[in-house]
Amino acid sequence: MSDKTVGIVGLGIMGGAIARNLAERGWAVIGFDVDAAKSAALAGDGVRIAGNVSDVARAAKIVLTSLPSADAAATVASEIAASGTTQRIVLELSTLALADKLRFKDTLEAAGHIALDCPLSGTGAQAQARDLVVYASGDSDAIARAAPLFADFARQSADLGAYGNGSRMKFIANHLVAIHNVAAAEAMVLAERAGLDPAQVVEMIGPGAGGSRMFQMRAPMMAARNYQPATMRVSTWKKDMAIIAAFAGSLGCETPLFTLTQPVYAQALAMGLGDSDTAAVFEVLKDAADRA
Repeated sequence: MSDKTVGIVGLGIMGGAIARNLAERGWAVIGFDVDAAKSAALAGDGVRIAGNVSDVARAAKIVLTSLPSADAAATVASEIAASGTTQRIVLELSTLALADKLRFKDTLEAAGHIALDCPLSGTGAQAQARDLVVYASGDSDAIARAAPLFADFARQSADLGAYGNGSRMKFIANHLVAIHNVAAAEAMVLAERAGLDPAQVVEMIGPGAGGSRMFQMRAPMMAARNYQPATMRVSTWKKDMAIIAAFAGSLGCETPLFTLTQPVYAQALAMGLGDSDTAAVFEVLKDAADRA
């Protein structure tokens, strides 16, 4: 087994992009997804597709998991724990509640494995461009061993200390993303009502003091009113927002701006935009402006 062998469970928007980048950079990538179509799409890109989670764990000493839900994470942890392999380092990349991350850790540690909490900051488009930030937390020696891996699919990573700090940092990042995305949509609606050329607004506002990474990434989609392909679906984002709201509530911390964004995303879902990129909140604010 080569030191540059890695397993990836979950080959969706994020996991699939990471798998392709690692394969391009000389890693032997063994992947699995319950969706056969996602696996098939990666098979032609240098990724060896395993038959199940256990096969991934047996083939790779380091395993990444990029999963859509807490139930999926619990199932994968149990399957790795039951695989009968020697000690594995398992990096959980998903955005999940802290209690679910701890359940993942406990299941793996009971079987002799090392779990790391390593959520990612970035969209699917950023994942394709290796423009991710890894918020790694847990065993420092294991994080150090994973550093060469991080360097081949992300632009920055950090050891944030105790397991769970990675998720705490991700919640802060996503809190800002929620606000900046809606702020970008509000600004684009205002610009349209002012008679400005949306393309020029994107070109001139993005690099200036009022710009943000979310404006630079999402305002072009808003200007074009084209929200496909989705780099973060509205339906998935609602799950993340619920986690952040519960986290802030558990700390007794008021988040008035974040709270005000939640009905905007809820309305996007109600308008049938669940499978669209979160840039589609532009449609919610435009509709409200048009009806005013």
